[in-house]
Amino acid sequence: MSHLKEIVIPEKASRKVGVVTSDARDKSCKVEIQFSVKHPKYGKYIRRRSLIQAHDANNEAKLGDKVEIAECRPISKTKSWVLTRIIEAAVV
Repeated sequence: MSHLKEIVIPEKASRKVGVVTSDARDKSCKVEIQFSVKHPKYGKYIRRRSLIQAHDANNEAKLGDKVEIAECRPISKTKSWVLTRIIEAAVV
């Protein structure tokens, strides 16, 4: 798969910070992003989460790591984000 070496991340690409919840697949990881939204009627803040599949070319992200991911072109059916850096390694 030589086309994966040509992944270019634009400067204005959307970036998010999350926690790795799965690293079982080769060159991929699942990142959970937690955020709060205000309920439209009641005004209470509700915790929500998004699960994003990210491309991890070197398999360097481990379970529990805090990572930064950036949006890129679609790599596969479910992956259109790429791992840019590991912010904080998980305590083992």
